[in-house]
Formats: sequence, C-alpha cells, structure tokens
Amino acid sequence: MRIDKENYYLDIAETVLERGTCLRRNYGAIIVKNDEIISTGYSGAPRGRKNCTSLKFCMRDKLNIPSGQRYELCRSVHAEANAIISAPRHNMIGATLYLVGRDAKTGEINPDSDSCSMCKRLIINAGITKVVIRRTKTTYSAIDVRDWIFNDDSLQEEF
Repeated sequence: MRIDKENYYLDIAETVLERGTCLRRNYGAIIVKNDEIISTGYSGAPRGRKNCTSLKFCMRDKLNIPSGQRYELCRSVHAEANAIISAPRHNMIGATLYLVGRDAKTGEINPDSDSCSMCKRLIINAGITKVVIRRTKTTYSAIDVRDWIFNDDSLQEEF
C-alpha cells in the first residue's frame, strides 16, 4: 500500500530531526509547496556556536525550567525558524510546513508537538498556510494557519 503524502513528508521531517542537537527535544521541519521541498530545518545552536550535545548540558534542564518556558535561555534555533530562514518568502506563500518532534532522551515521537508562539508568528509572516504535525508514526494534525491569526495566543483573556 502506498504511503499518503502527509506521512511521506512527515517521514522526511523526522529524518531531518536526526540532525538536531537539543538534549531535551529535537524537531524537524520541512516546507513544501506544489509537491516540492522548499527547505528543511532542525533544532540546533546557531552556526558557529557550540551546541548542547557538544557542551553535554542543557541550560534549561540545569535550571529546571519547564517545557514551553524561558526560550531565551535555550541555545537552539527552532526547526521551523531554521526552515523559514533557509527559504525565500515568495516560495513559502501558500506552502505547508511539516513538523515532527521527538523526545531526545527517550527517542519517542512527541504526540503533543506544537509550534511555540514565536515560531507561529514566523510561520504567519512567511505566508505558510498550513502546518501538519505528526502525533504518532501514522497520525497527524493539520492546522490552518488562519486559526493562529484569528485565535491570537499573544492576547490574554480578561479575567
């Protein structure tokens, strides 16, 4: 049986994440438009800087910072950001970003993977219209980026 396109591209993104250098979670992202891969990205330190696998420690782990908080202390550039940096904007308009996350310690796919609020902003501004995130080896969620625009997570609800 032939693999569907979403899982085909997610498998490629999963291979890309194997280049990641984060000691917590590694992500792989690819941007696809008209069935062409425009760019790839994985989580890792900026070019020329030492990465966590070389340093053998994660500052956020060392400081017991929970997942999803204090990204400014993280050495890594996120996979989505690296993929966007590597692609011309005119190629990203109307494209789909495929994202896979894996726990660096267990090697298991992270079923709760999601783009952080900063990466969501980058995806919106890049003109990407859809994000497909792997949940298990064969299941995924497809997100219409317009939902991120209209459901602005940067605005807090009034109490």
